[in-house]
Amino acid sequence: MVKWVYTFGDGAAEGHAGDRDRLGGKGANLAEMCRLGLPVPPGFTITADVCNWYYGHGKSYPDSLRDEVAAALDHVARLTGRRFGDPERLLLVSVRSGARASMPGMMDTVLNLGLNDETVAALASDSGDPRFAYDSYRRFIQMYSNVVLGLDHEVFEEILEDEKARLGHEQDTSLSAAEWQEVIRLYEARIEEELGTPFPQNPEEQLWGAIGAVFSSWMNPRAITYRRLHDIPEDWGTAVNVQAMVFGNMGETSATGVAFTRNPSTGEHKLYGEFLVNAQGEDVVAGIRTPQNITEAARIEAGSDRPSLQKIMPEAFASFVKIAERLEQHYRDMQDLEFTIERGKLWMLQTRSGKRTARASLKIAVDMAAEGLITRQEAVARIDPASLDQLLHPTIDPEAARDVMAQGLPASPGAATGEIVFSSQEAEEMKAAGRKVILVRVETSPEDIHGMHAAEGILTTRGGMTSHAAVVARGMGKPCVSGAGGLRVDYRTGTLTALGRTLRKGDILTIDGGSGQVLNGTVPMLQPELSGDFAAIMEWADESRRMGVRSNAETPADARTARSFGAEGIGLCRTEHMFFEGDRIVAMREMILADREEERRAALGRLLPMQRSDFIELFEIMAGLPVTIRLLDPPLHEFLPKTAAELDEVAALMDVPAEKLRLRTEALHELNPMLGHRGCRLAVSYPEIAEMQSRAIFEAAIEAGRKTGNAVVPEIMVPLVGLKAELDYVKARIDAVATNVMQETGASIDYLVGTMIELPRAAIRAHVIAEAAEFFSFGTNDLTQTTFGISRDDAALFLETYRQRGIIEQDPFVTLDIDGVGELVRMAAEKGRAARPGLKLGICGEHGGDPASIGFCEEIGLDYVSCSPFRVPIARLAAAQAAIRSARG
Repeated sequence: MVKWVYTFGDGAAEGHAGDRDRLGGKGANLAEMCRLGLPVPPGFTITADVCNWYYGHGKSYPDSLRDEVAAALDHVARLTGRRFGDPERLLLVSVRSGARASMPGMMDTVLNLGLNDETVAALASDSGDPRFAYDSYRRFIQMYSNVVLGLDHEVFEEILEDEKARLGHEQDTSLSAAEWQEVIRLYEARIEEELGTPFPQNPEEQLWGAIGAVFSSWMNPRAITYRRLHDIPEDWGTAVNVQAMVFGNMGETSATGVAFTRNPSTGEHKLYGEFLVNAQGEDVVAGIRTPQNITEAARIEAGSDRPSLQKIMPEAFASFVKIAERLEQHYRDMQDLEFTIERGKLWMLQTRSGKRTARASLKIAVDMAAEGLITRQEAVARIDPASLDQLLHPTIDPEAARDVMAQGLPASPGAATGEIVFSSQEAEEMKAAGRKVILVRVETSPEDIHGMHAAEGILTTRGGMTSHAAVVARGMGKPCVSGAGGLRVDYRTGTLTALGRTLRKGDILTIDGGSGQVLNGTVPMLQPELSGDFAAIMEWADESRRMGVRSNAETPADARTARSFGAEGIGLCRTEHMFFEGDRIVAMREMILADREEERRAALGRLLPMQRSDFIELFEIMAGLPVTIRLLDPPLHEFLPKTAAELDEVAALMDVPAEKLRLRTEALHELNPMLGHRGCRLAVSYPEIAEMQSRAIFEAAIEAGRKTGNAVVPEIMVPLVGLKAELDYVKARIDAVATNVMQETGASIDYLVGTMIELPRAAIRAHVIAEAAEFFSFGTNDLTQTTFGISRDDAALFLETYRQRGIIEQDPFVTLDIDGVGELVRMAAEKGRAARPGLKLGICGEHGGDPASIGFCEEIGLDYVSCSPFRVPIARLAAAQAAIRSARG
């Protein structure tokens, strides 16, 4: 019989940390904390399997689920001495989501469930604190009505703000029990007015409403967006955790908070977190009240005059510190903790591996390896390769003048400049128009996930270091300043006001997520220097890595950047990019317009010294490392002007009749140029182009070798080969040029001639092509296009729809299609090496910088991957992780 519900509490649990696929991260860790004997309120977890059942059976539940839930509630009742729905011995519960992967704020939670007009009086009597009881009930009504009944929370905020104004209160904590009763009356009246039915009073009805709402929230827009951004599969589902309530809002000896065992922004080994006295958990993350520091050291550093938890509740603080240390040692990772203190008694509500910035991730991994908590290989495996992109964000030049408008909290590091927008919709629209924006909000909510993703950075006037904006921004690697209370945001007028100055939508703003400063206008930035912990992780990664990592580069700037990031050569130099500047484009167009071979050779002769100079510089920068140079690939019409005005301008510049230029452009026009006269087909039609480029390569290799003392072994790549005869023809021209150059210079040249595998026929006939090719480089951009029959330039029109409807999991131009395109790559690799043992194999499409695709490259035994310069660190780390996984089997 399938088990749908797992209980935990009082030092025992039916699940454990290894059950996260079934129980979700929260449920598995609650069970594990119970097994460790930590103070955890008892409860039970409804498995994620029920979520999949729920969506697979018309939002219904398995037949046995209600009985299992009832039995689990009885289990909680035995442990607490209280019973759900019983006014005499009242048990209240929380209902929370808990997916396998952490999705902070993306799904729904309900607290204080079980309260109604009758049981609230019992809670007041039982606690001896009527104010607490009615505060808890109004919270429950507000949360349940929003999450389960679908009423906007602003309906209730408006009522509450009106009442506070009428009564002359600034803080929620100032309301008395009688005043909360009046707020509750107004809440219930509004609910009946809006929905036509009264607020539900039956605790069991409340419970199943909340369970259904949590399962339904798995498919809400913000959760769907978050899963898409973080590659979380839809079929994982979410579990539901039902847990006995403990109360942080029972007066001045109660509190609630969130903490990390190490600083999630910097990685510093210090307890980091915030709490609120006389509050419930949502108060901390919602930014309704400004939270206090947990430790005295943090309070002093922040310059806060509000007391720390260490100061006002020293016994609970001491217990919490011990538990935090124990959990970090147990899980061997930085932990994100949630806790509540009820009348001096500490309760643990959650532990999970904490989200952190890339910089913090590196420091934590390196420090833990130094502490002996993890091995170097484990440290390498801990870092998300894609997160290294965060380290490449600019920071503000320390010498720059700063026009500081406000000071907030440094919620997520990095700096960003952009136009002010006040809504997520505006952020998305302006991003789509190619404009950079800063999303400015009073506070963010999970509904803002798409706008935060579109923005360069996020600025909020409320909230602390563990607010929604801070946590989500850190996970995205976006700069964020939160809690900038000196700013006033007016959504209605679209203005941001501070220090007597007013900025409007579209005005330029800069935020510094490292210092918390909000700056007017554009501020000079500096690129980061990668050293220290980054260098240690890269060194350890290189120790574990089998595959080489090269870079795609054709300019000296790209090549130098690639080397600074640790590239071990150039895997793709696109020579056509060298022809679009100044005199070069003129000579190129002269060659294209030429009617006879002699004229073409004359024009190419003017290009030769330019190409040779380019290659010399690249060879010198690479200092003996391999450089793979692709011969001219695009169709010739790409070098010609497009519009009539451009034709006239170019014709005048070149001193040729405009009509001749127009006719030549028309003659070269193709209906489908991606599959047209390009690649090796150009070299067959116009071998003089390949000959000029080959001569430039060989002469540059000799010259660079003489200058640097490092022998240069160029790798010449012939593109778009589908037939061995094509490669034979072009290779013969290359070899003839090599012979001539060696005879002319008296120098000996070692070189390789290979091809890009970017057509399905080439993959299928790889064993034949390998007879002529000395290396294969998989051009997976075009191989994906030609395998799917999809134009990469047009695919964006429908691929996202395919993803949303479950037809594909990933954009095949971002992550390699293992089953189709990957199978062709695997086949070509196996066939090629069978025909030519030791055949050098690499990949040079965009997939060469994608961690998931790099894992596949390791699996099939490629020699190297090649990617854009700024993705070289990502590729080095991903290649190391793939090798570690392979070694572990």
